[in-house]
Amino acid sequence: MRIVVALGGNALARRGEPMTADHLRANVRSTCEALAGLARQHELVITHGNGPQVGLLALQNLAYQDVAAYPLDILGAETQGMIGYVIQQELSNALAGEREVAAIVTTTEVDEADPAFERPTKLIGPQYSAQDAAEAAAEYRWTIARDGAAFRRVVPSPAPRRIVQAALVRMLLENGRLVVCVGGGGVPVKIDGKGRQTGMQAVVDKDLASAALAAELKADMLVMLTDGDYVSENWGTPEQRDILTASPEAIAELSFAEGSMKPKVDAAVRVAKAGGRALIGPLERIDDLLERRVGTEIRADVPEGIVFA
Repeated sequence: MRIVVALGGNALARRGEPMTADHLRANVRSTCEALAGLARQHELVITHGNGPQVGLLALQNLAYQDVAAYPLDILGAETQGMIGYVIQQELSNALAGEREVAAIVTTTEVDEADPAFERPTKLIGPQYSAQDAAEAAAEYRWTIARDGAAFRRVVPSPAPRRIVQAALVRMLLENGRLVVCVGGGGVPVKIDGKGRQTGMQAVVDKDLASAALAAELKADMLVMLTDGDYVSENWGTPEQRDILTASPEAIAELSFAEGSMKPKVDAAVRVAKAGGRALIGPLERIDDLLERRVGTEIRADVPEGIVFA
């Protein structure tokens, strides 16, 4: 099969864990070891988030004040290279060199008139206490939003129109390569009438961008790996119900949290409506997810609409 696997933040950095290079590599190594079996058998594209890392680079940027801080699009490209390099290396090691892995920097076309530019929702960077968040917002003119019991910076997250290098990814797959791309949703760009790209100050949601890539590649499956066992209706309440299987139309009727589960569900709906399957479930149980013992599957042919676990 042709499969796109989107790695959530927990595949790169655990909550509360320092964002060091050693922790990044250790987390990526265990992730790649879990994916090695899949990579041996199928055409595989790996995408990944970059929220914590791009926020960290932005903070490091601000510490050196002799030059203007680099913009978000360049920081997004930097995280693609940084994380892509580690995934490429660790996946190649996990496969003992059986297959060649190519990590490429990709750009994602967005609409500069997207209303998301006026309503930031994408969480990036480390978590802050309420006081530290207020001080950072005042000093750097950031927009801050709640993330669980803490606070984080939020930036615009426009909808992806297409992955500009999709044809290149397809060519690599057709020639037997595994591909790492669309890191952090890809660098957001606008494209003018002459085909010239200009970087935009935003971070595209990696799940929505992965769905756009999966549709362009005509992938059989999009797998979104996260730290939850299921997509749940009324999550975190006494009425919570875990969803085993759903049609795109039925699950689109439910409400999910912006910036966390909603983009994953929207991505799954896009893939299912294009004729593919989408799985959302835990990285630590990827074999169980693929065997349908855990996790949520969204596909077109679910007569009941929604089947609860």
